[in-house]
Amino acid sequence: MNQSLSTTRQTKLLAADAAGIAEAAELLRAGGLVALPTETVYGLAADATSGTAVAGIYAAKERPSFNPLISHLPDLASARRQGLFDANALALAQSFWPGPLTLVVPASPGCTVSDLARAGLTTVALRVPAHPVAHAVLAAAGRPIAAPSANRSGRISATSAEDALGDLGGRIDAVLDAGPTEVGVESTIVACLDGAPRLLRPGGVPRSAIEHVIGRPLVIAGDAGHAPISPGMLASHYAPAARVRLEAQAPQPGEAWLGFGPDEQTYPDSLNLSPTGDLREAASHLFGYLRRLDTLGPTTIAVARIPEQGLGEAINDRLRRAAAPR
Repeated sequence: MNQSLSTTRQTKLLAADAAGIAEAAELLRAGGLVALPTETVYGLAADATSGTAVAGIYAAKERPSFNPLISHLPDLASARRQGLFDANALALAQSFWPGPLTLVVPASPGCTVSDLARAGLTTVALRVPAHPVAHAVLAAAGRPIAAPSANRSGRISATSAEDALGDLGGRIDAVLDAGPTEVGVESTIVACLDGAPRLLRPGGVPRSAIEHVIGRPLVIAGDAGHAPISPGMLASHYAPAARVRLEAQAPQPGEAWLGFGPDEQTYPDSLNLSPTGDLREAASHLFGYLRRLDTLGPTTIAVARIPEQGLGEAINDRLRRAAAPR
């Protein structure tokens, strides 16, 4: 079974000069994985518009579930092409960008951030980092870049190139070395979705500074029954309108079918996550295929067994959430 992650690839250490920045941007445009510096921590960067590239992040980090990822942009204008900014979001962006603040906003109709990077949600998490090297890479790449912390899941976030290389060497294409990070903790995350900005994660921008800008106290995630919807928290994932039946052998009459692997038969209303059994390809298709099958209007989407290994663990985590009682 193809696990879609080579643990023997050569990881380049790039200098943070013009040549290194250009090579990092080219690797990202080609679907590669690059650890790069921001002012908070080093991020494991990939093309946010490519589900396959984003799946590579999860594979390299051995991340157990598909939480939404922060997409990084070079400026506010680029961010506004991806998300819809209300007055609060715009005021916060103008006050703290570039800087260690992430805003969760509704995805715009023209949003190019992949379903996988958004964990199938109708929202998108956006940040404009202040680090000059990160800014240069983003400008050269010319697309949103997803970049969670450059460490394996459950380990300490990387604040230097050495940290990132020690954790991810042999698993990613390059590390762009610009020395230690300045802030050393992740960005603050604020959701601006319903007129009452919510603090989803404390971080590099103090709560008091945010409240000063918006002129009101922040709602804290979990208050008033709100479910967390951001990176670094228990995500509220997209669930189809249809019921989801897991580890099915075949569809029953009237069910849509989500298959996996080369031995699948052809059924009406069916899609195959990966005809070759490639878990990275399957991850990249997961949210989009669930949505496509759901639009057909079945009462149930039957899902073939997915191996519980590598990225299969994360795929199954997402499917179990979709199948949970509502």
